[in-house]
Parts: sequence; structure tokens; C-alpha cells
Amino acid sequence: MAGEVTRTVLFADVSGSTQLYESAGDEAASQAVAQCIRAFRDATRLAGGEVVKEIGDEVMAIFPSPDAAAIAATRMHLAVEALPPVAGMRLGARIGFHTGPVTRRDSDLFGDTVKLAEGLVGKAAKGQVLTSEETAALLSAALRSCTRVLYSVELKGKAESVSLCELVWRQGPDITDVAGSTLADSAGRLSLKHRGTEVAQEPPLHIGRDKDCEIVVESENASRQHCSIERRREKFVLRDHSTNGTYVTVEGEPEFALHREEYILRGHGWIAFGDPRAQATELLEYYCE
Repeated sequence: MAGEVTRTVLFADVSGSTQLYESAGDEAASQAVAQCIRAFRDATRLAGGEVVKEIGDEVMAIFPSPDAAAIAATRMHLAVEALPPVAGMRLGARIGFHTGPVTRRDSDLFGDTVKLAEGLVGKAAKGQVLTSEETAALLSAALRSCTRVLYSVELKGKAESVSLCELVWRQGPDITDVAGSTLADSAGRLSLKHRGTEVAQEPPLHIGRDKDCEIVVESENASRQHCSIERRREKFVLRDHSTNGTYVTVEGEPEFALHREEYILRGHGWIAFGDPRAQATELLEYYCE
């Protein structure tokens, strides 16, 4: 990730760990917390995000969209709730996420978006997912219907108050069903069209200027091994390997760029290589059916 880009930053914190260390001892508590962190990491990866770093009992992750963060947050809670109690105690999770401009340097994230997301997790209770009303407005209609406006709070570093929204992940219809259809309804079949022609090969596919790639592109700013598409269980995953980034537009949504990141393809969209779609000389159109 080079320069400032728009991403969704999520903080997930293990709730109840202090009490567990006191009642169960260091070894048992450490193992239980490690299981929660592993659940956070797995949920992040499955939703197409990346854990940037761990801070004690907390993780900071980055996602290409608020939908992906909302789905990851739901999966985190479900996974942590499924863990067995330790010394009669159940750990939980507190989660906050916000979408906005971020800068990445030296394996870390910087900017007001990070500070706001960190402030949101600090306001969340055990079992709760909080986001800003601004970010909730960016969610797809299906996921936005699973939110409710709470109240405004003052957060450190923000001159104006922030209106809180809660993602009601236990709400019916089951948000995990909504999540499944929203994020990766995909997975029966992936169709690709390049230069007006259907791509016959099945994933895994390598895309770039290198003549050995399954899909060869001639975009001036594309890398020799620019990106790849692979199937992971029921999902199709696009991964950027390039210098200048891979630009993705899902139909009806804003374009975003991947820089050495992954994204789970969904719906209908276009992929551009090294340049935004509006400036691209070559596109790969996709349909996840």
C-alpha cells in the first residue's frame, strides 16, 4: 500500500482476559487468549482482510470494504462464542471498525481512520460491534439493515462528536446468511472476459505481462507477474503481486486498489492493472455466479 488510500480499519479486543488470568493462571489464560486471536486472524483472512499487527490481546486488521469488515466481525464473535469456557469463564470480543483514508508505513497504519476505529473498540461492550454512522452508510443494503444508530460520543483526537452505530450481528434473518450472500455468494462459478473473449482456463490463474501467464496483459503499468486468482474452497480470491496495484470495481460500488493484498471476488465487476479503471487500457471483467 503506497500513499494514502481508503480502507476499513478494524480493531478486535479479547474481553475478559484480565479476570481469566487472575482466576485460571497464566498458562490456561494464555492458551485461551491465543485461541481468540487465532479466531480473529481466521475471520479476517476469510473475509479478504489482513491482520496488520497484534497489540497484547488486541488485533488491528485492514479490509478493502466495510462489508468485509462487518462480515469478519460477525465471524469473530461466532468463533469466540463457540470456544469452551476456561475455569468456568467465557472470553468474549469487543470490535470497532471505521472506513476512511489510511497510510501504511513499516508494517503499520496511520491516520485519523485508525484513531477513530481504535476509539470505537474502546466504547464497545463484550459481544458488541461498533462502527460510525458514516461507515454504516457505506454498507450494502443487506448489512446496513442489521445496524442501529445509538448515540454520539466524544473520541480522543476528534474535534466533533462521532455518531455510533451498532452492527446487530445476532439479528434475524441470520447476519451470517446475509454475510454469505453479500461477500461471497460466489462460489459456484467464476466467469472471466478479457478483450471481449471468455477465458477458458479455470483458476489458479496468473495475470501479467509475462508471456507465461495464463492471462497476458499489455497495460504499460502492469507488472510481469501482476496478480493471480485462485479458488479457496467456495471462494475465488484475487491477490495482487504488483508494483502499481490492482484496481477492482464491483458493479454499483466505488473502485478500490489492492497493494500486495487479497480480495474475495463477488458479484460482477472489473479488474484493472496498474491504473484506475477510468485510465486503464485493458480490463478483465468477472462474474461470480
